Amino acid sequence: MKITLLLHNAYAIGGTIRTTLNLAAALADRHDVEIVSMLRHREVPRFAVDPRVRLVPLVDTRVGSDDMADPRFSEPAHDFPAAEKRYEQYSRLVDLRVAAHLRATDAHVVIGTRPGINVYLARFAPRRALRIAQEHLRHDAHGKRLRAELARHYRTLDAVVTTTEADAAVYRARMPLPGVRVQAVPNIVPAPQGPPSDGTGKVIAAAGRLVPGKRFDLLVEAFSAVAAKYPDWRLRIHGGGAERVRLQQLIDGLGLGDRAELTGPRSPIEAEFAKAAVVASASDAESFGMTLVEAMRCGVPVVSTDCPLGPGEIITDGTDGLLVPPGDGQALADALIALIDDPVRRGRMAAAALESATRYDPGPIAARYQLLFDELRATRRRRALRRAFGWVRTRAGRLARRVRTAVRRPANGAPTAHGGADTTTRGTTGASTAPATSTATNAPSQ
Repeated sequence: MKITLLLHNAYAIGGTIRTTLNLAAALADRHDVEIVSMLRHREVPRFAVDPRVRLVPLVDTRVGSDDMADPRFSEPAHDFPAAEKRYEQYSRLVDLRVAAHLRATDAHVVIGTRPGINVYLARFAPRRALRIAQEHLRHDAHGKRLRAELARHYRTLDAVVTTTEADAAVYRARMPLPGVRVQAVPNIVPAPQGPPSDGTGKVIAAAGRLVPGKRFDLLVEAFSAVAAKYPDWRLRIHGGGAERVRLQQLIDGLGLGDRAELTGPRSPIEAEFAKAAVVASASDAESFGMTLVEAMRCGVPVVSTDCPLGPGEIITDGTDGLLVPPGDGQALADALIALIDDPVRRGRMAAAALESATRYDPGPIAARYQLLFDELRATRRRRALRRAFGWVRTRAGRLARRVRTAVRRPANGAPTAHGGADTTTRGTTGASTAPATSTATNAPSQ
């Protein structure tokens, strides 16, 4: 079976890129796999690509490339949703290249990996293929306008895959998709090549994009309390982003310049985690929490905020890590100090973390995808009927709303059925409202 995975830019650094490459390698054990990268900005990918996986770039954004000289490269995208945060990186040339590739594909399964790409998937991938949208961001991380557009396109797909059970439940509740399977499958996080941490390094490590939502400022402030009690411990934050200058100012202002360090991006991150005794996360929200699992795979216990949605499904509080309330710097500091105070407990948690993280081995996750593929093929006709029934029900609901609106607010102030002026506004009482209420009650149900 041929499987195509669609990526924004396989040549860059990011959690979605890592997990897509991991999934592609795991699926390549049984299938013919290709990764189609919308963009290409450098000669060689930053992450290693399994040699069994074909990498197909569509638009070359390197300086001097033929694609950069194409006039369509300067035209705004028409098909990529404007409400998607990557919209400015897309162009009419990308639209056309993606559409051409998908219309010509002979893949049996096509998997998108971000909202705008999933719209491409819904619009252009052949219906004979299984079309699966992965959601690496939380439902609530999308704006209202984008959610409305996604709902319209996702209704035509075979499945939507989230990274957590909690997010799958949100999609089922807030984005009804008749005939579309909504299922949680966690990301693959393979075991690192190097040895696990021995727990002796007096280092608290953290990793991620330096952006406000990751709350590295809260972590730095919590570490100031740790440093006051344990001045020989260090905080190392790995990653790059817009908050770097502000975080460095905070570190300097708290007098932590010799104990807290912003190292910049590190890849592979496991080599850094293996030097640490504790890994910390202070995020306000996480769609999954790749760094948490990567730390656990290195035999390092994690102290994390119990934010929506991933940490609570990854960490068993008190067993392989500790969970603290989001935004609570004192609780974060107390949890870090508790693990530093008790090396024996820290060692037990490290061993438990190493064992727990095997849930994210490539084999079991690839098997869950294989089961999903098999079930989607087996239920295709039944799901098509559910989709058709859902479409009819939606149309009936819209018609009912139009009828109610027409009855309650006649156009141009036309007389009501009683011959008087229309006074049947929402919340109005009196005899004149009775006919409108009765008519609305008898309208088709939603």
